[in-house]
Amino acid sequence: MTDAPWMRARYRRITRFALRVMLQTWWWELFLPRFGLTALVARGRARRMRRIAQRFHVLAVDLGGLMIKVGQFLSSRLDILPPEITKELEGLQDEVPPVAFDRIRALAESELGVPLERAFAFVDPDPVAAASLGQAHRARLSPDDAALAGFADVVVKVQRPGIDQIVDVDLRALRKVGVWLSRVSLVSKRVDMPELVEEFAETSLQEIDYLQEGANGERFARDFADDPRVTTPEVVWERSTRRVLTLQDVTAIKINDRDALVAAGLDPSEVALAFASVMFQQLFGNGYFHADPHPGNIFVTPSHAEPRSGDEEGAAPGWTLTFIDFGMMGQVPDSLRAGLRRLVIAVAARDGVGLVDSIREVGVLLPSADTAELERAMTQLFARFGGMGFAELAEVDPREFRDFAIEFGDLVRALPFQLPENFLLVIRAMSLTSGVSSALDPAFNIWEAVEPYAATLLREERGNVLQAVTRQAVDTAGLITRLPRRIDKLATRMEEGRLAVDAPRVDRRLARLERLGRRILSAVLFGALLIGGILLRPDDPVFGTILLLAAVPPLLHALLAGVLGSRGPV
Repeated sequence: MTDAPWMRARYRRITRFALRVMLQTWWWELFLPRFGLTALVARGRARRMRRIAQRFHVLAVDLGGLMIKVGQFLSSRLDILPPEITKELEGLQDEVPPVAFDRIRALAESELGVPLERAFAFVDPDPVAAASLGQAHRARLSPDDAALAGFADVVVKVQRPGIDQIVDVDLRALRKVGVWLSRVSLVSKRVDMPELVEEFAETSLQEIDYLQEGANGERFARDFADDPRVTTPEVVWERSTRRVLTLQDVTAIKINDRDALVAAGLDPSEVALAFASVMFQQLFGNGYFHADPHPGNIFVTPSHAEPRSGDEEGAAPGWTLTFIDFGMMGQVPDSLRAGLRRLVIAVAARDGVGLVDSIREVGVLLPSADTAELERAMTQLFARFGGMGFAELAEVDPREFRDFAIEFGDLVRALPFQLPENFLLVIRAMSLTSGVSSALDPAFNIWEAVEPYAATLLREERGNVLQAVTRQAVDTAGLITRLPRRIDKLATRMEEGRLAVDAPRVDRRLARLERLGRRILSAVLFGALLIGGILLRPDDPVFGTILLLAAVPPLLHALLAGVLGSRGPV
């Protein structure tokens, strides 16, 4: 079927924007620094990043659809994107204009098969929330339905009319951009972009299937059935279809509304710690997690019951975290979850070597990576900044961060790392968790949230301690047995002058000096041939012209060797 003109225009706007950003990034961040213009590039970087984010902001609000989702994801990537971008993209969801209620009514009645007046006792025409893929309206069940459900107040989510076509166009455009990026070596060595786009596509298609969302919510509720800290809304299946979802109205205090929490007698810092703990349980314990825990999707609901003792395992704190919107959910495979659990334990123990080992196990570092320098960097990082909260980090002299980045920046960029499958949503969930917790409590310390959970993980793994000790004893015995032979080989190689030392940082710097020397030699050769040609041309035009032409290859080498040469680690 031929695309409608609006679909072709939408596709072109997305791909043109992406191509323009890619070309601009290549010119400023890759091409110009090769000619010693790094300082010039750095001076204008913040302004360029802000301008790109502003243009994408306008594009996303104008187009809606998945572009809003892309912007939301980018705004949560505080770990890799500069604040000029993340700040500009904050609040994208709040700028989505609502769909006229007449169109919402028509779609809902078509889906439910009856007029809204028969399906519900009341429906508020003003939406309580308007999102990129649908919008929600408060409603009240009919007396009969309320008696069956056990509650009357509900929220009815209705998809935006035509959203299927919009998602289809957006995914086609994103797939094209993914193919372009896969042909850039700096990107393809780090991540399989087409696979990443497909992961995003799968999640997006699940979001527009409200029956799947309802099933996701019930599974999430089962995972926390024995945890008094967490509640979820019930689904009214009799009034739900693929495009209409009716849920119990559980609206309460938005998790980031500090003033309302304090007015209700709740401590925002306790809420922050509990929220982080619940997210850790999803990611590292259950393996099934809410991948979109932004403030609009989590409420804090004060309970009327007296809070139980804090010494009691799983005690209720006098309020609950109420999660909604289960359209974007993630699953962590057992192998990945085991690596993430070890990562949490390493972070809690400030163990730089253990952290690098867990990163390798997760699959972020390829097996070929030489991690000795990275382990040293992580150990220094923990020694200087370990245990600090966000407020304390904000008081650290920015020059310390800059010096650390300069010292280890080249090292990290040279390491063969990649983004494994199923990791995109994990990163998003952790980024949002960190953002929400620090907004609740400016002094929020992620270490305080990690350490109790790490202690729990250690207790769970104590059943394997005997096996681990036995394994370590066997390894140590083997090492002791092999040690005399290895010492003898080392002494022999020293006597024969065949001892070699591997110094990756020295090797990288020598390689850079060697390339620089070749380019300087080319520049000198170019100058000699150019001057010779100019001087000889009046007396011997033929030979002078030949010298001028011969000056072109060394000129090209001097200018472009760094651009066209190897992009691999040096």
